[in-house]
Amino acid sequence: MTARTIVITGASDGIGASAARTLAKAGDRIVVVGRSAEKTQTVAREIGADYFVCDFADLSRVRALAAQLKETYPRIDVLVNNAGGIMGKRELTVDGHEKTFQVNHLAPFLLTNELMDVLTASKATVINTSSAANGFGHIDIDDLDAARKYSTNRAYGTAKLANILFTTGLHHRYNTAGISTAAFHPGGVATNFAAESTSWFRFAYKTFIKRFMLTAEQGADTLVWLVNSKPGQDWVSGGYYAKRALAKANKQAYDAGLAQQLWERSETFVSTERTRFST
Repeated sequence: MTARTIVITGASDGIGASAARTLAKAGDRIVVVGRSAEKTQTVAREIGADYFVCDFADLSRVRALAAQLKETYPRIDVLVNNAGGIMGKRELTVDGHEKTFQVNHLAPFLLTNELMDVLTASKATVINTSSAANGFGHIDIDDLDAARKYSTNRAYGTAKLANILFTTGLHHRYNTAGISTAAFHPGGVATNFAAESTSWFRFAYKTFIKRFMLTAEQGADTLVWLVNSKPGQDWVSGGYYAKRALAKANKQAYDAGLAQQLWERSETFVSTERTRFST
């Protein structure tokens, strides 16, 4: 069986790194993407993988990453959009967007669309890491950058809800072209994803609660299952999963009209970035 090429973002630590290790042992060709050059290189060397460094808080770097990936890999069998995290106080990126929304949603939205010609030619699977935190998110299509109302936890929940709506949008647009897609909740995992946050998430992770949370390996289980099982047979494209089963999401996640609006608004945001950096 020909080895698959699997690109995993946010793979320098946590469930991304764990999934990369597991899939590499099975003989797949893993491409590790991370923000920290040192940590990303360490994981890549450990498993004999290629690696790229990219900061999702800068969309020009995401475009550059996509160009490098397309140049290097004529086939991509699986794209795992796993990079993300919960931030602290409201902060705008160099692109002018609220950082939580950009890193968790706009950047993977852009990367996936920039790779779409390769992904469709490969009949690829696209997996988006969401979270049960989507339950306390709320999409206000006219305030995606949370200029009017911001809280750390709500911004994270909203971004994770956007991941699910993006998954829905991908399915409706590209499933007939051979793309299969799913979003998933890894569970309460003891990782460093809240390192930049000043919310209760960070303090919970650093105190006794961490002792009762899942390991990165346990959190990566549903991700690895989605990668290794067959869409249309073992799981339904466009769905949101937890513990290897369809899970209930925020009621907004099932609003097809909202998914369409979010897609269109996201396209506008990343197109604006393209124009700004090309002038």
